[in-house]
Amino acid sequence: MGKQPEFARMKFYCDENLCIDCNGCVVACKEAHEVPVGVNRRKVVTVNEGVVGKEISVSMACMHCSDAPCQQVCPVDCFYIRTDGIVLHDKDKCIGCGYCLFACPFGAPQFPKDGAFGTKGKMDKCTMCAGGPEETNSAEEFHKYGQNRISEGKVPMCASMCSTKALLVGDSDEVALIKTYRATHKGKGIATESYGW
Repeated sequence: MGKQPEFARMKFYCDENLCIDCNGCVVACKEAHEVPVGVNRRKVVTVNEGVVGKEISVSMACMHCSDAPCQQVCPVDCFYIRTDGIVLHDKDKCIGCGYCLFACPFGAPQFPKDGAFGTKGKMDKCTMCAGGPEETNSAEEFHKYGQNRISEGKVPMCASMCSTKALLVGDSDEVALIKTYRATHKGKGIATESYGW
């Protein structure tokens, strides 16, 4: 048997040393995908707020886990993982039970309504700007999941709008190399050329 081909595993990483809690990523995501009020696919969490020298902020969304807990607990199998590691969901299958919300350690699943079981509505979450199961770049896909920037060869909107480049997204190996480079060159001035996609 031949060796299995290796695929890139797409991942997010937020560099807490560079995040300035501007919420540009949150606004960019909401604007690009026309996310309903009350649903935030991305949020900025600040730890030790107000404590001088210890305050850090991190932009959080679905982390597109390799062993996604949301997928494991979904009773209707609405979650699926693409070969590039992006975790997507099918809103037509979702019954709004909320199991995924309780299983996710990052609080990524969002629901458009509050209330008891059965009244939450269809789950929504970060798609890493990769759309959903509908035809790529169709009006139906945009209506349910927002822009499909991955199919256009673009980075997700949140990362493209990050003014400090704290929010990285891409192949997990490449993201790890960037993080390692930043850590080993910290305090040595600007030593990297501009990078992008």
